[in-house]
Amino acid sequence: MAASITLYTAKICPYAHRVELALEEAKATYTKYPIDLQNKPSWYAPKVNPASKVPAIAYGGPPSPPEDPSPESEKIAESLVLIEFVNDLFPQAHLLPADPVLRAKARFFIEFSTNKLIAPYSAFQRTGASADDFLAGVVAVQELLPADGFAVGPYSLADVAVTPFIARAFVGLRNEIGAYDEGEGKKVLEALAAPRYARFHKYWADLQARPNFKATFDEPYVTEAFKKRFGGLRAQK
Repeated sequence: MAASITLYTAKICPYAHRVELALEEAKATYTKYPIDLQNKPSWYAPKVNPASKVPAIAYGGPPSPPEDPSPESEKIAESLVLIEFVNDLFPQAHLLPADPVLRAKARFFIEFSTNKLIAPYSAFQRTGASADDFLAGVVAVQELLPADGFAVGPYSLADVAVTPFIARAFVGLRNEIGAYDEGEGKKVLEALAAPRYARFHKYWADLQARPNFKATFDEPYVTEAFKKRFGGLRAQK
């Protein structure tokens, strides 16, 4: 009998979404337990993750309810650790390429995208910083992409890692959610429509077409959650 997997997650959280994508890609059997990040249960930190963050996994041990995981189960946290853990549990998913060069490229893609794409978008949304760095990051990331396929050719944990952030960036831009001036989100979307970003759009279309994305991304929920979480940033600025 396979060891049990309980994933503690939150729909709004891109880091938790990474692990959901990995588990779905692996066709794993697991229990998904949502955590309200604004009102975390008192048992969560002492019993699951002392940092009180998602994602986290309780792995193995005797059958137990998610609210009271067995002390014999292993508690593991941090999204990048967990997606590699999923790959180790389910190597047939091929989330980490067998070829050492592709493995290195996949890990580099994650690091590069975090610095060049994800961080600049976060600054744009949360502080109203210029969108220029984000648009430059889109160009830089697409220059890393092969002519076709995913980050390193075959679908991998590199794609799992970046997908949730691209998805939430488009939610923010389409709905003008952020500290930037009203209308700036529309301007960024118009800029992204230029032919120079065609490879990025193809990549994003391919990511959205994956069954694991369709199974895990609740856009209406994320949109409303973003409005509640970030909708007041413009006024605060």
